[in-house]
Order: sequence, then structure tokens, then C-alpha cells
Amino acid sequence: MRVLIAAGGTAGHINPALAIADKIMNVLPESKILFVGTPTGMEARLVKKAGYDFTGISMSGIQRGFSLSGVKHNVKAVYQYAAAFSKAEKIVRKFAPDVCIGTGGYVCAATLRAASKLGIKTVTHESNSFPGVATRLVAHKADKVFLFSEDCKNHLKRTENCVVTGNPLRNNVPIEEKQAARERLGLPEGFTILSLGGSLGAVKINNAVAELIRWEQKRGGINHIHSYGGNGHETFLKLLDESGVDRGSDRLMLKEYIDNMYTCMCAADLIISRAGSMTLTEIMAIGRACILVPYPYAAENHQYYNAKTLEDAHAAILKADADLTGAWFIETVEKLFSDPARLEIMGENARKMSKANAADVILSEIIDLVGEDKAVK
Repeated sequence: MRVLIAAGGTAGHINPALAIADKIMNVLPESKILFVGTPTGMEARLVKKAGYDFTGISMSGIQRGFSLSGVKHNVKAVYQYAAAFSKAEKIVRKFAPDVCIGTGGYVCAATLRAASKLGIKTVTHESNSFPGVATRLVAHKADKVFLFSEDCKNHLKRTENCVVTGNPLRNNVPIEEKQAARERLGLPEGFTILSLGGSLGAVKINNAVAELIRWEQKRGGINHIHSYGGNGHETFLKLLDESGVDRGSDRLMLKEYIDNMYTCMCAADLIISRAGSMTLTEIMAIGRACILVPYPYAAENHQYYNAKTLEDAHAAILKADADLTGAWFIETVEKLFSDPARLEIMGENARKMSKANAADVILSEIIDLVGEDKAVK
């Protein structure tokens, strides 16, 4: 099977694309896969690192607002989109795919539009509960639309071509027993919290977590793993020192970046995090209660909708970044710490939302779409 995959912009678009590609090559190793993305985006680096062929199309996103620089940028972006469609059409004609898959980013819309025009089967995957611009542009014409959650349908005009698959992960999440994970990390037995603010860190989360850790040490019996991010190294550690936190405690693990995330997630009773779709997919796979603080500047506030999906399923507590305080963290964590039954139910609800076979379902749908004779050729 010849497969053209268009993905760009963010890891939330690229990682599902790579997971789908990996599944195709695992099941149909004679397949030929070509990725399309922006030449300067992270997709160029990640796709090549994964060992797949890549070709670039220059594109820019539309900026909101009416500043002079923004208007100039958007004029350029519109021109690039028009040029991108022509280039995408040439790529599609030359590669002659059996199916074109899009997973998000502006390059996705141009490529799937070109493939559809040429009569190629098209599918797209939306990794968030609120569909991005690219998904909304192509969903009504795509042969299949794969969705992270049922909630996504509420924002699409056409839904009969939609299949709720969840987000595919490149590797199965290794599930460890809590105590075994804690021992691996060198943490003592006890209630354990994992808190994350993203790779660069989040000021509001870091500030509130600093107050929470101070309370935890006074309370006793609580382990805490916190990733403060690249921007929080000096400021977060200074906050802890100023508040009298014992940074050398065996119950406290502080990292700029967590490189053993699954072990840390498995060790936790409660996870505090932003609401990026792939992080939530991992939390659901492991089955943990969580407090979600959506990144307020995410495109079209999509992290709020992701978090709302889990909150509505009673798997998470949602708190707006603007309203977050250390006092709220302390009050909320204290209630959860005192109610292990609720934590267990929240974790089980999260686990029920997990779709571990997402990549298998997506590949099965694609094979049905293109026909088994083409898929195995």
C-alpha cells in the first residue's frame, strides 16, 4: 500500500501520524510511506529521525488580530496556501498514493484537498476534543474522520464519516504496579503526586505547586514528583527555598524534564497536568485521577475541551489557569488525599476512556477503505 501522510505544527499532530505509519509498516511491511510537512517545522526532524521519507511544503498559520505585522503575515500565509495546493498536487501525482492521511497542521488541509481532487481516498485524524482548523476544512469531504473523543462530533457539520478511535501511540504504555514504580524511582511508600507544566514549564502551575509542596511537607506522608520545565529552573527552586521546603527530602523528586514519564505516571495516585491530547491519552492508558489546568493560549482553547471531556466522565478535575492558586491546590489535594475511594473511581473512569487499539482500528478502517487488494500489493 502506498501511503501519503500530511502532518505538521505540533507534536500532537506528528506523533499520531508516526504511530499510524509504524502500525502500517508493522502489519504491511511492503508499504511505501511518504510524509509531507513544513520544511522548517519539528515534523521534518521527527519524521526523518523515525526513518521515514519526507518532503516539505512551505506554509504559515493565520495570526489572529489586526496589527500591521499580523496582516502582512496573513497575506503571506494566504499566498503560501495557494502555492502549497499546487505543490501538494504535484507530490500526490508523482507519489500516486492509495490513500492520503492527514493528522493536523495547515499542510494537512492543502495535501488532502489535492488528493481528494485527484480521486485519492482521504482520511484525517483529530487528536483533540475540539477539531482544529485543518480538520474542519477537510472533514466534510474526507472519506473517513478519526476522532479522539465523541465530543469532537459536536463541532463538525458532517459526522456520518466519523469514527471515534482515540489517539494512537507509537508504543504501548508499559503499566507498572504503583509500589514497583515507586521503588524504581527510589520513593518511599505513600500517597504520590506527579505534576507537570510542560517542557518549558508553566509559571502559574510552578507557583501553585511550590505552595502545595510546602503544605505536603508539613502534612507528611506525601511523595511529590514535579517537572518545573526549562524556564522554571531558577525561579521555582528559589520559591521552594524561600518557603522553607526541604529539597533534599526523600519524598520529593524535582526535575527540569522527566525522561521516564511512564514510570512516574505509574507511581502516582494523582497527576496534575496541562491538557494536551497525547498526555491525556497516556494518563487514560495508565488510569489515573488527574487535575487538569488547560494551557490558556492553546489554539482555539482546545485544551479546555480536552479537559472537559475527562471532567464530564468524572475522571478529572478541571481548573482554569487564571483561577489557579496554591490555596486551591492544597484544598483540592487534601480532599482527594482523604478520599481514596474517589481517587480510585476517577482513575477507573480514565482507564475506561482509553482506546489502546487505536492504531489497529485506524489501519483496519483504512484497509476497508482502499480495499485489501491494494493494501497488500
